[in-house]
Amino acid sequence: TLRMLVPTLLVLFFFFLKGRAGWSRYWIAGNAAGGQHDLHIRPVELEDQASYECQATQAGLRSRPAQLHVLVPPEAPQVLGGPSVSLVAGIPANLTCRSSGDAHPTPELLWFRDGIQLDGATFRQTLLKEGATGSTGSVESILYLTPSSHDDGATLVCRARSQALPAGKDTAITLSLQYPPVVTLSAEPQRVQEGEKVTFLCQATAQPPVTGYRWAKGGSPVLGARGPMLEVVADASFLTAPVSCEVSNAVGSANRSTALDVQFGPILQAKPKPLSVDVGEDASFSCVWRGNPLPRVTWTRRGEAQVLASGPTLRLPAVEPEDAGDYVCRAEPGLSGLGGGAAEARLTVNAPPVVTALHSAPAFLRGPARLQCLVFASPAPEAVVWSWDEGFLTAGSRGRFLVETFPAPEGRGGQGPGLISVLHISGTQESDFSRGFNCSARNRLGEGGTQVTLGRRDLLPTVRIVAGAAAVAMTLLMVITGVALCCWRHNTASASFSKQKNLVRIPGSSDGSSSRGPEEETGSGENQGPIVHTDNSDLVLDEEATLEIKDPTNGYYKVRGVSPPASPDSCVTSPQMKSPRIFNLPQ
Repeated sequence: TLRMLVPTLLVLFFFFLKGRAGWSRYWIAGNAAGGQHDLHIRPVELEDQASYECQATQAGLRSRPAQLHVLVPPEAPQVLGGPSVSLVAGIPANLTCRSSGDAHPTPELLWFRDGIQLDGATFRQTLLKEGATGSTGSVESILYLTPSSHDDGATLVCRARSQALPAGKDTAITLSLQYPPVVTLSAEPQRVQEGEKVTFLCQATAQPPVTGYRWAKGGSPVLGARGPMLEVVADASFLTAPVSCEVSNAVGSANRSTALDVQFGPILQAKPKPLSVDVGEDASFSCVWRGNPLPRVTWTRRGEAQVLASGPTLRLPAVEPEDAGDYVCRAEPGLSGLGGGAAEARLTVNAPPVVTALHSAPAFLRGPARLQCLVFASPAPEAVVWSWDEGFLTAGSRGRFLVETFPAPEGRGGQGPGLISVLHISGTQESDFSRGFNCSARNRLGEGGTQVTLGRRDLLPTVRIVAGAAAVAMTLLMVITGVALCCWRHNTASASFSKQKNLVRIPGSSDGSSSRGPEEETGSGENQGPIVHTDNSDLVLDEEATLEIKDPTNGYYKVRGVSPPASPDSCVTSPQMKSPRIFNLPQ
């Protein structure tokens, strides 16, 4: 409030004030007889604001000062940049509301949104000039805010009010926001089986409008993807590599991402590693399988069905040599039937060597011999030693003895590398068959060994067996040869005999006789003459043409011989062969 001291009036005369030029807006009225004198001012102006007194000079009386306050209501304020103010979302800004003029008292400026007063405004007054009645100028109120996309289209009100105008005067502005895209990203369906198709939809609101889309998976751009939609075939990688959509406009860009709930079968991520531990120590295997849902992992020993443990870790406390071997980490296929499998690792137990005697063939006296032993050890043995009464040998030769060592075929898993050591003996002696030969090996954990003996073979029984077998074979060969020769000769004779006729000539036979058939030769003996016995061999002729030779008896004594049938199955005379024929001769 501007204050101004007014000089004290020594004497107030109503007529003087009434008739004085320049004070035409002032006059005194009242009841002089009653002692009442009123000062009137019309119209009141801002310069009339002052402190007034009434004095009675004759009586030396003076009233108390009376302060006149002149109120001037404010004009409607002005918001810079209005009525529509353009802002960028996310970027701090300020709004200025200014009130100018001769308002008295100085008005206050307030900010409202939706009828609610806003905080965060700073008030500032600027003086333009200072006069006898007070100062004139303008006042400003600055509202600081960081707008968001939700403020787009909002209406703000700046109100100027004072004691002269308690209701105040308002000025409204509308916010026009420019903001980067507001993005929402969705996937349909959100939970899928591996191998199914998925559609991603990227939706955005922006001011100014969207200018482009960019798709990525796990941070790597998806080549060829354009626009607000992306179609893919889901696999296990989408579970850990989310899909993102970046939308841009002239103001900026915004990015959103989402991961799929992809169900897939177990996938091996980390294989178990081979272990080598000393006997008595603990062993621990681990393997890692991925899958959705999380797969069940079991541990077994190769070739066995017993489940040793479940989960990603297998612990074997205080291992023994028999614990060595191959251990299998297995995961069953997923719900889709895909994935799963097995991975294995070998446990090698470091222990003293295990030495085993191998079969050695018996040897002849003064002949060569060969003894063998098998050594398994982890760590590998420093050496394999053969020892006997007279000494020992690890490699090379010594007198009648020679040692060779070479790798053995792989034994049971985890036993360590195998060695076969061979002791060669040249010119065996009697003592070699009665004593034992020791095969031993040593490593850092201890020593192992075994005894190997040499078997003996006698020469005499062998010679007898061979000679007997040769005699039997020779006898059998001779029998077979004789039988074959006999059969061959008999078959040849029988074939010739069957083709010929036997002729018997009797001196003194007449021309009128005729030969008889077989049925006549066996007739009654009433007319039979002397009996003549003939031998088959005398009846055999070489040629059929012999029958045509001139017979001096005119065929009277011609007789027909009978050929005995041949027997191909035997070299003896067939029982079917008849006795020599008996012929009846005429008297």
